[in-house]
Amino acid sequence: MKDVYQEVTDRIIAQLEQGVIPWHKPWIISGKACAISRSTGKPYSLLNQMLLGRPGEYATFAQIQKEGGKIRKGAKAQMVVFWKWIEKEDDENPGEVKKIPFLRYFNVFHIDDCEGLKPKHDTAAAAQILQPDEAASVIITDYLTRSGVKLVHQEGDRAFYRPSTDTVTLPLMEQFKELAEYYSTAFHELTHSTGHSSRLDRLTKVACFGSEDYSKEELVAEIGAAALVNHVGLETASSFRNSAAYVQSWLKALRDDKRLIVSAAGQAEKACSLILNQ
Repeated sequence: MKDVYQEVTDRIIAQLEQGVIPWHKPWIISGKACAISRSTGKPYSLLNQMLLGRPGEYATFAQIQKEGGKIRKGAKAQMVVFWKWIEKEDDENPGEVKKIPFLRYFNVFHIDDCEGLKPKHDTAAAAQILQPDEAASVIITDYLTRSGVKLVHQEGDRAFYRPSTDTVTLPLMEQFKELAEYYSTAFHELTHSTGHSSRLDRLTKVACFGSEDYSKEELVAEIGAAALVNHVGLETASSFRNSAAYVQSWLKALRDDKRLIVSAAGQAEKACSLILNQ
């Protein structure tokens, strides 16, 4: 039986080994530049966006056949994962049934790899109307107002979230070379803030630098920031932290824990939904 966690991790690692940081992609969760299901017209989850890698419609082999299409010779299927809930008797409470989530997958093909089919979903209407900096500012202000998180700007070289005071501290905007870098940093720290005990209750009391909890939380914040920056349409090339050391650090973390990317992507998606008030 295929180990889905290992398969997902191996695919993310393969991208990192090629110098591609999969959570830094030009896909937008609610815009047109994302991977969507042909059957529903809806965007895939953050994790599946990373696995699929390019925008456009995807369909299963059965769906393609049903619509009279053919898969081009040499085309390769892509993995899409989902949670399936299994009912099992609770060993600790005889007679009671508990639901356990199992990670499952199915294969899909990009519409460009099919003959006889054309895209059927027009998502252009979902494009952002606001200017990138305007959109980002509106999202941040709205989240701060709803959540009660305090945002402090001070001249310096540190950006961090402090759970004890529920405060995000950022350098002054003028200290950043480009606007995208500022918003990437801001969204990273705001993603951390969603883990507060009064919100998603994700943060552990002690997450020391280099620890497993620290690595996981940093990956959640990295994925969340990348998704939010792309959501508002900001150019992200200048905000990539794709140095060799950065890539190697994630390669090690992912190799050490095959469940890390699945868990982190799911938690990042919840964080983004909270920040976007979805």
